[in-house]
Parts: sequence; structure tokens; C-alpha cells
Amino acid sequence: METKHCSFWLPNKNRFCANTLLNGSLFCGNHNSRPEGQWIQCPVDPSHSVLEQNLNWHVKRCPLLKQVQSLSDQPFYQKGINSGSDGEPQEEETSGINDSRLPAVTVSSEMKRNAVRRMSVPEFCNLIEKVESIHDSLCKDIQDSFLMPDVCSLWIKSKEEERKLPFQEKHIMQQASIVGNLENFGVLKNSLSRKQSTCEEPVKGKDDGVSTVIEFGAGRGYLTQMLADCYGITRVFLVERKAYKLKADRSLRQNESLTLERLRIDIEDLNLNAVVPLQGVPFLATGKHLCGPATDLTLRCCFPEYRKDSSEQHTANISFGGLAIATCCHHLCQWKHYTNKKFFLDLGMAKEEFHAITWFTSWAVDATHDSDLPDTTNCISHLQSIKEQGNGYTDGVEKILSEMEAGKRAALGFKCKWIIDIGRLMWLRKLGLEAKLVRYVQPSISPENHLLLAKPLN
Repeated sequence: METKHCSFWLPNKNRFCANTLLNGSLFCGNHNSRPEGQWIQCPVDPSHSVLEQNLNWHVKRCPLLKQVQSLSDQPFYQKGINSGSDGEPQEEETSGINDSRLPAVTVSSEMKRNAVRRMSVPEFCNLIEKVESIHDSLCKDIQDSFLMPDVCSLWIKSKEEERKLPFQEKHIMQQASIVGNLENFGVLKNSLSRKQSTCEEPVKGKDDGVSTVIEFGAGRGYLTQMLADCYGITRVFLVERKAYKLKADRSLRQNESLTLERLRIDIEDLNLNAVVPLQGVPFLATGKHLCGPATDLTLRCCFPEYRKDSSEQHTANISFGGLAIATCCHHLCQWKHYTNKKFFLDLGMAKEEFHAITWFTSWAVDATHDSDLPDTTNCISHLQSIKEQGNGYTDGVEKILSEMEAGKRAALGFKCKWIIDIGRLMWLRKLGLEAKLVRYVQPSISPENHLLLAKPLN
């Protein structure tokens, strides 16, 4: 019997490729030998290449072209609406101009590293001393808040019995603590409390919490699944720019009392004012591990009245009800997107120093996390020994970096993470919100354990 599958052997999977054969070939399109000719990068989607002689035909039919066209046709799509400005904060706040129309220059990790290494030793030492001083003055009172609500424990137990628990234990602990902190903060009311309240007389003005959730960077949507099952959420918007398999959507859509929508869009381009079902409805914004600038883009997205974009009205049609964002990957943060540039400028740090401390944050995951490094390790002593050396200033920053102990590097990285998140906390408070920053899981579960919470003042 003639085979209908590709004859390419996959050694890692110990089997042949299962894709369908090309006509007249023993291989599929992925494993068939390429025809002779000049292959060039596709100008629409650089992730693949095409034959030069086929370029004109391909660019009119590239799959990404349809995706981009479909995205731009959505009523809530507005290119770069939440991107921020690369200028000074006073320009962003008073000029009424959002320079998102200009091409964004992303400062890569390599560019940040090279900029640090080009610093003079006095400049580098001065920056480290600033980090230590700022952390000591602003970040000492951050509390641990490791929570596992009873309703989540019961939900987890039932899922385990049904053998339908969709994620690993470390993710369970993080998701449960996020929703537990929201409940503790007064934004949510769990389903057990709701059931008990039905046996009591309703209290006028009693707050049952928000019932609409927007999960930013939703991925497969498992945080929302726990929220919906345990906290009586009735409407969900999952914002995610990528397509995911094995999504929680299948389970969520079985809930007849829940309305679910996926918004496949980059947070940077999402105009919440144009999402019609959200208008006038208090919403809760959530996000588990919103990488780097995605946290800042989300904050701008949730508060369009503070965006100061002259192309639209300054009034917002949406109603903010609460926020819980687990921040992540601070080394990817960009000055252009960061919400509170004034915070850094007031501390004597400009764009270049901001990008330097974002690069330092990558050191936070270089060591083990069995102890609370930021509160126990200080880098000043290392700098003092450099200064005491007669030739210390002539060997360059590269030597300082190479001689720093792993624990001190990690401690410095953690401190820089806190400073970046404290700036975001200050920005939320400047908007007149009640806001706090906590450690929501132990470092052994995840070193990315900062949770930013906010809600309207009562």
C-alpha cells in the first residue's frame, strides 16, 4: 500500500513526519528540498522566506496580510493608542500629542548591556548607590500576601477529583493568590459568600463586587476560568494577540450564565472606549505575568482619560472597577511605554539610567530564591572596595560586573524590579485610586512575585 504521509524521519519523536505528501514527492512541504533560486525574506512577515521570482504574487496572498487586515477592521483597533511617548513626561501630559504615530525604537537587551558597559566607573557606582538609596526609602514596607481562598481550595479539590485540573501546582498557587488578594482588597466577592447572602435580607448599597473581567495577556485563559467558577463573573473579555490551543474557552463556554469574548489584538492597539459591551459597565482588569511593557500598556488602556490623545475626546466611556496585575520580565521595559517617567526623573534618573536598571533586573533570576535577597544583601560594600583600590577606576565597568557575586547581582536585580513597580504604584495613586503592591507568592514558587492592586476610592 502506498504511503500518504511524509517520509522524513523525526529522530526526537522516533517516528516519520505525519504531514501529507506533496504531489510527486515523498515529502511534505516542510521537508521537501527547496527548488533552486534566490530565497528572500517576506516583506510582510519576516518569519518566512519566498522565492524572489514569486515575491510579487506572494505579498498579495501572505497569510499575515489577511490577519492584519482583519485586525485593522475591528472597531476597537487603533494603532499605537496606548504606546505612550518617548519624550519628557510634561510633553506627554500637556501637549495633547501622542507620538505613537512615529516609529517606535525598541531598546534591546544587548543595547542596554552595551550602554552599561560604556559607563565610566564613577557613573556606574553612582547609579548603584541611587538604586540602594531609593530601595531603602521606598520599598521597605511591601508586605507578603500569600493567599489561598477557601472557595479556590474547594474548586481545586473538585477539579482534581474529576481529573480536569488544567494547570500545574505552581500556577494554581499563583492564580489562587491573585484572586484571593482581589477578594481581600474588596474588589471581588466569592461564590460561597454570594450563596450565603441569598439566605439573608439584601442590604441596601451592599457591594457584590464587579461581574465583568478583562484579562490582559490572557494566553489560554486559566486565570479567568478560576475567577468565573469561584467568583460569579458574568462577562469575560480575553485580550491576547496570539492564538492558543488547549484554551479554557471550552470550559468557560459551557457556563450558560457567562458571556465570553476573545479580543485578538495587541494591548498597545486596543481602544477600550470602542468596545461597546463595556460602556458604562464597571470592569476588573487582570493579568498574570504581563511581560515588561505590557503592564504599562495595560495601565494606559484602562485609563484612556489620562492618555491625552488629541485625536479623541478626553472623556472615557468605560468604568474602572478594579485591577490586579502580576508584573513580569522587567528587563523588557521601555522608556517610551513606561507610565511614570516623572517618578524616575524626580529621582535623578533619565532614560539611559532607566534602561540600565531594566537590564539589571535580568540578574534577579540568576540565583536561587530560597531567601529574600533584596532585604538581606547590599551592593554598596562591593562598590566601596572598588573605590578603595588605587587603580579601581581604570579597569572599567566590565571588571566590576565580572567580580560581583551572584547573590549581590540577584539582589540588585530584585531591587530594580521593586523600583520599577513602585513607580507604577505611584502613578495609580496619582490618578486618585487606592492602590498597593504586594508579594503574592513565595519566591520559590515564582521569583516574579509582584502583584499590583488598585480600586476606586470609596
